[in-house]
Amino acid sequence: MCKVSIGKQDYESLIKSGCFYVDKTYFIKEWWESQDDVTLITRPRRFGKTLNMSMLECFFSNKYAGRSDLFEGLSIWNDEKYRQLQGTYPVIFISFAEIKANNFKDTKNDMVSVINDIYKQHSYLLEDDMLTDAERNLFRQLDNYSNNTNVNKDISNETIYRAVKNLAAILYRKFEKKVIILLDEYDTPMQEAYVNGYWNELVSFTRSFFNATFKSNPYMECAVMTGITRVSKESVFSDLNNLKVITVESDEYSGVFGFSEEEVFLALDNFNLSDKKQIVKEWYDGFTFGKQKDIYNPWSIINFLENKKIDTYWADTSSNSLIDHLMKKSVPEIKELMELLLKRESIEVTFDDQIVFNQLDKNKNAIWSLLVASGYLKIDYVEYKGLFLKPWYHISITNLETISMFANMFAGWFENPDARYSDFVKALLNGNIKEMNYYMNKVALATFSYFDTGKNPSGTSEPENLASCYDCKGVANGSSLNDSSNLYAMTRQSSRFYHGFVLGLIVELSDSYEVKSNRESGFGRYDVMIIPRDKSSVAMVLEFKVHEPDEEKTLEETVASSLAQIEEKKYDAELINAGVKKENIRHYGFAFEGKKVLIGTDEQR
Repeated sequence: MCKVSIGKQDYESLIKSGCFYVDKTYFIKEWWESQDDVTLITRPRRFGKTLNMSMLECFFSNKYAGRSDLFEGLSIWNDEKYRQLQGTYPVIFISFAEIKANNFKDTKNDMVSVINDIYKQHSYLLEDDMLTDAERNLFRQLDNYSNNTNVNKDISNETIYRAVKNLAAILYRKFEKKVIILLDEYDTPMQEAYVNGYWNELVSFTRSFFNATFKSNPYMECAVMTGITRVSKESVFSDLNNLKVITVESDEYSGVFGFSEEEVFLALDNFNLSDKKQIVKEWYDGFTFGKQKDIYNPWSIINFLENKKIDTYWADTSSNSLIDHLMKKSVPEIKELMELLLKRESIEVTFDDQIVFNQLDKNKNAIWSLLVASGYLKIDYVEYKGLFLKPWYHISITNLETISMFANMFAGWFENPDARYSDFVKALLNGNIKEMNYYMNKVALATFSYFDTGKNPSGTSEPENLASCYDCKGVANGSSLNDSSNLYAMTRQSSRFYHGFVLGLIVELSDSYEVKSNRESGFGRYDVMIIPRDKSSVAMVLEFKVHEPDEEKTLEETVASSLAQIEEKKYDAELINAGVKKENIRHYGFAFEGKKVLIGTDEQR
C-alpha cells in the first residue's frame, strides 16, 4: 500500500516519492494529437489541474530530458512515439494561482513577480552570447522592479504584455524549437478583480497580455490554460481566434480531471476500505463532465484515504466568498430554487456557460453558470427549446458534501452573536410569542444590513425598489397582494433578508421539519410553511407583511392582516391533506417596518 500525499501538486516530486497516484498520462497524448493551438480547460478547484499541468511540463520540457523514470510503467510510456517525444521542447510554465490582490496596482505587481520568477528559471540564458543588450536589460528590469519596495514604482504595461513572448523568442533561438506555454489558474486574478471592484482595469490589461502571449506569438508551438470559469470571449479572449475551450459540458478530456468510480473503488480496495464504497459515493461522487458521469472529487478522496473518515474536505478548502456574495444578494426566485436544491430536487434553468463577471449583478441566471463551473451543481441533462434551440439545463446539487457547504453558508448568514438566531428558532418551536418577538428583532437588527450590499463589486450603486422589478412570481407579474406571497411585495433589500431567513430555517430545522416557501395551498400562496416529519407534531404557517402606513395605522393591524390572510386563503389545506391535525397548526403573522418586527398569533386575536 503506497503512502497518500496531501496537497502535493508537483508531478516530479509525487512520482519520485512513490505516493498514491492515479494514472492520467493519457492526457498527454489526447492533447498533443488534438493539434489545437491554445486549449482552455475549466474544472472545479482541487480537481488536479495544477498536477496535470506539472505533468505536461515534466513530459515536454527539455529541462526533464532523459527522465524516463517519471513515466515508466504509466500508460503514455507504452507508445514508442511518445517515449521519443519526452523532454524535447522548451516550456514556459506560468501560474496565476497566488495572484489575489484587492486592487489593480498590486495585481499588476504580482504579475510582474510571477513573470520575473519565470525569467529566473531561465537565467542560464544570460551566459549565452546570443542575447542582445535589450534582452539582457529585460532580465534586469523585471528583477529590479520585483525587488523594489517603493510603493510608487512603475513599469510600462507594454513591457509586461510582451515579456512572455520575448522570452519565447529567446528560447526559440536557443533551442531552434518553438515553445510550449502552460498557464495555470488563469482566472484567479479575474475573480479577485470582480469581487474587489477593479474588473474593467484588469480586463483591458489581461486582454493585451493574452493577445501578445497566445496570438501574435510566432515562437509558440501550442499552449494550455486552466481555470475554474470560462470567462467570456468578449472580456479577455476577443483577439484569440485560435482558442479551443473545454468546459464541464465538453466531452473532450472528460476523464482526465477527477477520479472515475472504477479508480475510486480500486483505491478503496487497495486501502482496505471496500466497505465504505456506498458512503463515499454519496458524499464525493456526482460530478459530470460532458457525457461522463460518476466523477469523484479527487481532493476529498485522497483525504479520505489518508484519514479514513467522512468529512467536508473539499468544501473546507475555499471561503466561497464570491458564491456567498452572489447568493446573499440574489433575487427571491434564486433563493426559492436553492430551497428545492437543498431538498435534493432538480431544477430547470437557462444560462450562458460563458461567465461575464460584470454581468453577475445584472443577470439573475448568471449565478447558475458559476455554480455549475465551480462544481457545486451538476448538469443532469440539457433540453434545447424554441426556434433558436435555447439550452435549458436540469441541474441538481452534486453530493452530500456540497449540500453541507451550502448549509454552512446559509447558517453563516446568521452567526452574528448579537443575532441570537438559534434562540429565535427555539422560541418558534416552543411557541413562545414573547421570546419570538424579542429574538426576531435581534436577528433583524444584527443581520438585516448584511443583505444590503450597498455598492456592487462593479462599483455601481443599486436603487432600493420592489423585488418585483426582477420579474418574479405573484406581485411581479401584476397580481394583487392577496393573490400572491407577500414576500414579493417587499423591497429588494427586504426580500433578500427574508428569503435568506427562510434558507436559514431550512438548514436549522432540516432534521425534524420540511420548510417550504411561496407555495400554493388553498386559494393562494403562503409565505412560509414548517411541516413536521412526524405528523403528530406541531406545524406552522408564517405570513410576512411590510407595514404600509396608508393601509394600516399600526404594526398590530399589519399582523392582524397577515393572520386574516392565512384564514381567508385556507393555507392550512396542504398541512391537513398531509395528515396534520387542525389543532396542531400554529399561525404567525410577521409585520415588518425597516428593521423592526412584530409577530402575532391567532391565539391572541
